[in-house]
Amino acid sequence: MKTLDDLISEGVAGRRVLVRADLNVPLDGDRITDDGRVRAALPTIKRLAGAGARVIVAAHLGRPKGEPDAKFSLAPVAARLGELLGAEVALAGDVVGDSAKSVAGALADGQVALLENVRFDPRETSKVEEERADLARELAELTGENGAFVSDGFGVVHRKQASVFDIAGVLPAHTGGLVLAELDVLRKLTEEPARPYAVVLGGAKVSDKLGVIANLLTKVDRLLIGGGMAYTFLKAQGYEVGGSLLQADQLDQVSGFLTEAEKRGVELVLPVDVLAATEFAADAPYEVVDATAIPADRQGLDIGPKTRELFAGKLADAATVFWNGPMGVFEFEAFAGGTKAVAEAIAASDAFSVVGGGDSAAAVRQLGLPEDGFSHISTGGGASLEYLEGKDLPGVSVLGE
Repeated sequence: MKTLDDLISEGVAGRRVLVRADLNVPLDGDRITDDGRVRAALPTIKRLAGAGARVIVAAHLGRPKGEPDAKFSLAPVAARLGELLGAEVALAGDVVGDSAKSVAGALADGQVALLENVRFDPRETSKVEEERADLARELAELTGENGAFVSDGFGVVHRKQASVFDIAGVLPAHTGGLVLAELDVLRKLTEEPARPYAVVLGGAKVSDKLGVIANLLTKVDRLLIGGGMAYTFLKAQGYEVGGSLLQADQLDQVSGFLTEAEKRGVELVLPVDVLAATEFAADAPYEVVDATAIPADRQGLDIGPKTRELFAGKLADAATVFWNGPMGVFEFEAFAGGTKAVAEAIAASDAFSVVGGGDSAAAVRQLGLPEDGFSHISTGGGASLEYLEGKDLPGVSVLGE
């Protein structure tokens, strides 16, 4: 696997280098509400630009339907990237068309340009290998002679897509510093982690984390379950969950997890109390009730005070902690307390602590918690989870071939 260091040691001055970054940031209109992924992309881009490379950044935003859509334009990202770099970042009006060719061709040494949302081209996510390969070749052509590719978008390496996977078969491919750092952290979580090893999982749906739960039950000492997914676990134990989020089709699977945890001696910790609201709304009236007795006309929107204390106690002496998924509807201030309490407990511990990207990383920033309280905040929720499931990450495997 060749790295960014290898590429720079070869010499990049005057060469066009295509960098696949993950700039899929949350937007409110055209305002970026969390620029964490943009900031995470800076070190690689700065190193290349500083070495005289002509940097062409490819990235996606949201899930457009394979055609241009103004609400998914990378224009706000180009503006923010330029602010952080202290230099203008030209935005191409397309992915590989006339504008992209013009913008790429006009780059001077040390300058940076951004292609428009790569998912505006349907070939990026095509299931047809030949279609993806065609787009990869056109992306490679933007780099001209002696071009190179750097994979630095960890949040997309679990996708077999043109700008992630196929491009590595067209241009000399190198692994960026962000991807290397993420992989190093994940190895620490899976290869002889320091113990006790505690994992906190939350989020809405247990179905999103079936694979990771199954695999982690063979590795961890404690598994703490919160968020919407906790109610399926509570229901599987025979308790009433009222109008709380429930995946009835996963009850058998969850019952199996409960049995497996007991068999393996894994401490599986569920909420003991919840904030039960009258409706799913920011200003909904709520009361604290036992998790085993949620009223039929109420729905759990956050873990309660006793659960926050319980979870904090289970995390206090952990040597390794992985956290993925909020404990409640943290977007609503009234139901953000559980997520904040868990985050603070992790930050207060002496553990090697990893925040598994996605909503967890967004929550840390939205709740104003210091990022340096954690050993690592991942940029790739889905990629992190698939690695922890034991799945192959195509965008990583191709770099080693």
